[in-house]
Amino acid sequence: MIRLEDLTVGYGSRMLIEHADCEFVSGRLVALIGRNGSGKSTLLRALAGLSRPQGGRVLIGGRDIAKMTAAERARSVAFVTTERVRIANMRCRDIVALGRAPYTDWIGRLSPADERIVGEALRTVGMEDYADRTMDKMSDGECQRVMVARALAQDTPAILLDEPTSFLDMPNRYQLCRLLRRLCRERGKSIVFSTHELDIALNICDDIALVDSPRLITLPSAEMEAAGHIRRLFFFDMGKED
Repeated sequence: MIRLEDLTVGYGSRMLIEHADCEFVSGRLVALIGRNGSGKSTLLRALAGLSRPQGGRVLIGGRDIAKMTAAERARSVAFVTTERVRIANMRCRDIVALGRAPYTDWIGRLSPADERIVGEALRTVGMEDYADRTMDKMSDGECQRVMVARALAQDTPAILLDEPTSFLDMPNRYQLCRLLRRLCRERGKSIVFSTHELDIALNICDDIALVDSPRLITLPSAEMEAAGHIRRLFFFDMGKED
């Protein structure tokens, strides 16, 4: 479980989200939505412990992420960025094996148990047949699945993804998000991902976290839609023209 307590994030003197209090519980898929520049990526980085919030704290499994060592954070939360990953001459299994770094010895040697976890992560995302391929010869959707497998191999209770569907076509967007939902159900993960795809957020995700700066509003997806927050934030201008 990820808990935000009186969390404030921003950069410089600009506060994007102020005094947020909410929980992202295990086993539920959460879509983080908001207008461009509203602070979605900034919030995700704070949740991952990659940037310091302006106030408040983030708890993962009841522990303050700011007080964890780098190794402890790496065992608590995995973060998948929005950048396209194209690493020539590096096999998919080697990319996924990087997720085991928090558990290996100082030279990164994989144990038989680590190798099994890497193989299982690839199987879970349907990429076991691509284990020996290099990512520069794969599609965006295939590469994104490999990065999710790396996060799975990291074996953390929480996974954060920054716009994982950005470079995917519509079928692959839905396929990836259904995979994330299945991981929540079957593995009991807390998974939060940012997206601009309102249809995916409403139809696939359990909960929605809406950045309505400076507020962060969290509700089950059906309740968020019924409350009118999405229409007010995203379709306000359209409504004024009618």
